[in-house]
Amino acid sequence: MIAIKPTEQVFVLTGAGISAESGIPTFRGSGGLWEEYRIEDLASPAAWTRNPELVWRFYSWRREVAAACEPNPGHAALAALEQKLGDRLLLCTQSVDDLHEKAGSKRVMHMHGRLFQSRCESERCQTTPFNDRGTYRTLSEIPRCKCGARVRPHICWFGEVPFQLEEIFSALARCHLFISIGTSGVVEPAASFVRQVRGRRGTRTYYVGPEEPANSSLFDECCWGRAGETLPQLLGAHQL
Repeated sequence: MIAIKPTEQVFVLTGAGISAESGIPTFRGSGGLWEEYRIEDLASPAAWTRNPELVWRFYSWRREVAAACEPNPGHAALAALEQKLGDRLLLCTQSVDDLHEKAGSKRVMHMHGRLFQSRCESERCQTTPFNDRGTYRTLSEIPRCKCGARVRPHICWFGEVPFQLEEIFSALARCHLFISIGTSGVVEPAASFVRQVRGRRGTRTYYVGPEEPANSSLFDECCWGRAGETLPQLLGAHQL
């Protein structure tokens, strides 16, 4: 059980592992391919330039898969924790699905973007990212923005800067408890978040997941197990 004191600020980082428990592919490790393509070959500005139709088809498929998935008890446990802690909790996710929101979480920062949002590819366009759960999902042809440029997924691709980093780093500087869930410990800058907070006086760091991440040595304690089975026990009975 993880005890949380009444004045402590909590930072939770979730990765593809918690989504995988709900049936969403991780695209890393064994079997992490889509039609024989690596994720790095599909999620980059270079891939979009080289073969935008392939990239659009890949994200259309990802949307179809994610739309059919439901939150697991790990998502529900984090939503319940948010209800108890309010703004003392920041939930930052590397996942691009909306399972945290489906479970009831309201304060979610999607540092790698949102699968069900799109935006204009032109940096000069003033159109803001927009919700796109069904409008373009089944179209085989890449849609166009009103400015004439193509519409692209609102995703942080490899080589692009993650979203909301200033707010994320500010929350890391304030946190007393850091919990990482289902992350590989490989993708930066999220892999270094624990390094930023470890060793700071009074700050505790936990990892939760069934597999050892690449940065496991940086955590005070690792709780091995599926998030859907482990988080309800770890978070369900502390005194706030």
